[in-house]
Amino acid sequence: MSLADNIKRIREDKGLRQKEVANAIDMGYTSYNKVENGSREISVVEIQRLASFYNITVDQIINLDDKLPKEVVIEDKEAKEQLRLISELDTDDRTIIFKIIDKMLTSKKFKTFFKENIEAL
Repeated sequence: MSLADNIKRIREDKGLRQKEVANAIDMGYTSYNKVENGSREISVVEIQRLASFYNITVDQIINLDDKLPKEVVIEDKEAKEQLRLISELDTDDRTIIFKIIDKMLTSKKFKTFFKENIEAL
């Protein structure tokens, strides 16, 4: 979908007329009509006004079909690489590594529990 199609679809979904939206974002009706028809580019300021008027983000106007990821995750590449290397080990070695990790995590949880509950007595 083009930006013009997105803008038109949002307006239609809200049940508004072009003239209403044009007035709300301080744009002439003819100019707004050309934006929806794709014969006029919309400025960044006008897109921001549209977003404000519809109470949505500029990204939601531009990417109406929601093709953006919901969450961006920055991964620790060192840890990811280590996991990849561990996965290449034979089954017995992997089992040993994961048992060591489980032991360390259990010990940490126990120490935290002890500190929060037993020391208070």
